[in-house]
Amino acid sequence: MSYSSLEQCLLDLEKNGHLIRIKEEVDPYLEMAAVHLRVYEMGGPALLFENVKGSNYRTASNIFGSLERSKFIFRHTLSSVQKLIQLKSNPLEGLKHPIDNFSAGLAALKALPLKNPIRKPILYKEIQISDLPQIHHWKKDGGAFVTLPQVYTEDFDTPGIMKSNLGMYRIQLSGNDYQPNKEIGLHYQLHRGIGVHQTKSNKKGLPLKVSCFVGGPPSHTLSAVMPLPEGISEMTFAGVLGGRRFRYLYEDGFCISADADFVITGEVYPNDNKPEGPFGDHLGYYSLQHDFPVMKVHKVYAKENAIWPFTVVGRPPQEDTSFGNLIHEITGDAIPQEIPGLKEIHAVDAAGVHPLLLAIGSERYTPYAQTKQPAEILTIANHILGTGQLSLAKFLFITADETNQLSTHNIQEYFEYILERIDLTRDIHFYTNTTIDTLDYSGTNLNSGSKVVIAAYGEKKRELCKEVPTLFNELQGFENAQLCMPGVIALQIRNEELGIRNWIEELNNKLSIINNQQLSNTVLLVLCDDVSFVSKTLNNFLWVTFTRANPSHDIYGINEFVENKHWGCKGPMIIDARIKPHHAPAVEKDPEIEKKIDRLFVKGASLESLG
Repeated sequence: MSYSSLEQCLLDLEKNGHLIRIKEEVDPYLEMAAVHLRVYEMGGPALLFENVKGSNYRTASNIFGSLERSKFIFRHTLSSVQKLIQLKSNPLEGLKHPIDNFSAGLAALKALPLKNPIRKPILYKEIQISDLPQIHHWKKDGGAFVTLPQVYTEDFDTPGIMKSNLGMYRIQLSGNDYQPNKEIGLHYQLHRGIGVHQTKSNKKGLPLKVSCFVGGPPSHTLSAVMPLPEGISEMTFAGVLGGRRFRYLYEDGFCISADADFVITGEVYPNDNKPEGPFGDHLGYYSLQHDFPVMKVHKVYAKENAIWPFTVVGRPPQEDTSFGNLIHEITGDAIPQEIPGLKEIHAVDAAGVHPLLLAIGSERYTPYAQTKQPAEILTIANHILGTGQLSLAKFLFITADETNQLSTHNIQEYFEYILERIDLTRDIHFYTNTTIDTLDYSGTNLNSGSKVVIAAYGEKKRELCKEVPTLFNELQGFENAQLCMPGVIALQIRNEELGIRNWIEELNNKLSIINNQQLSNTVLLVLCDDVSFVSKTLNNFLWVTFTRANPSHDIYGINEFVENKHWGCKGPMIIDARIKPHHAPAVEKDPEIEKKIDRLFVKGASLESLG
């Protein structure tokens, strides 16, 4: 089935037991987001809110709330898209098996966008920004936001849909200093195609025309987050994935999606910025208020009976996790095949995606050498950090495994493999004063911080401790040592007033004189604010450790040294993963709102079956 609209998709989900209608009135200020979060945590269905307070439009969320539901939505096209990607990576496969790949060829015919012969968007009516559902997701958010936008721009040098960019860049509809109904905020991060387009328009001193599509077939939403090579239009992918050509037209010089539920058009002028945010984002913290481009609103369109889709992001996993999982299902080995020697790569969702990247490569440089040590994987690591959004990785762990038994998706097993083999004097490589993810506040400034590559390979060097060594319970100034996983101990500092460097020196003085089996089997110490929380689950450990540390500033070591500008340590490595004064606050649920939405989960209410 190829969906021609969002409503058609939602009706299909409802027919197959994947959607619930909420008929009670729900407030878009915090309540709708809270309902969404609770239903998502329960593994519940997609939601259609039919009675939105203060708005004439219905809203829908949790559409992609699980990988299973996402695959169901694209069940008729997914295999053809996978075949097309495989054929791109291995075109000889199509020649060898033309009949087997015939369906993929037919699917490719849907890639070419279809210009609607109707000049004016007669299916739409003009409305204002204030008519849209004003969904406020977290209490400290700066206003209402669009969280599933499809932001469309064209290249000034090569205009037209085939060289356009479609990205999911959040839009702030209200709040701050924006003129109501006349201005909205446009937030985008590093390595986004829209940045290339705005750079070109700025050089010409001309405004960049922007169209924001909301809703439409679900393939359009997924295409906006698809990591396609620069210069390839996401609209072509939308057509293939949706089994239906992307339909569009132009009005007043702006591209309009003929299938979207809503379209906002406007212009971004050179050097015209205003404070945007805060916004509770997908790392689990608020992205704070910063200057970002202002979009001067031209017109706002809405279809008859339009539905406004939204999602809620926060500490992962959330609904956007399904996007990453589905992209992995679709692309398979496409990224490893782009990087010679790379076998597998995993951006860890529990750590916010960009902060932590796990990789498995090959070691083929010196097969004649008696001693196994990192060589090729260091080259691969540099390639990874120079590739698209992979370059935003902050902690990159990489190893090689000739048995092909290791997987980056079995995270604890992967870490144990690394920790058993790491040479702390050799295998830690820093990149200082560089770019990191815009949403990561562990660094020195917006977009600024450091990276570290931990490249461990060779024979097993140690057995990892499986309980807390007694010596850690005897350390003065530190308390509540607990095991996070074999070889990894979490600690709390008893008195914060002395300062981290003094405490590290104190820890060094105590542990550097100890040379026993207990210490040699401990590889990583994590300093944190709440040991019980960090050690409770693997996801807690991943989230705290890798979102709250800036490698160049927050990695220490027992008996650390610098030799020829290379840093290493002879004892355990230490990561200071405590919350620092410059960090953004974590998003938290509002207890009062949680009580208010209980009414929707009691007997007789729409969500009774989930309550």
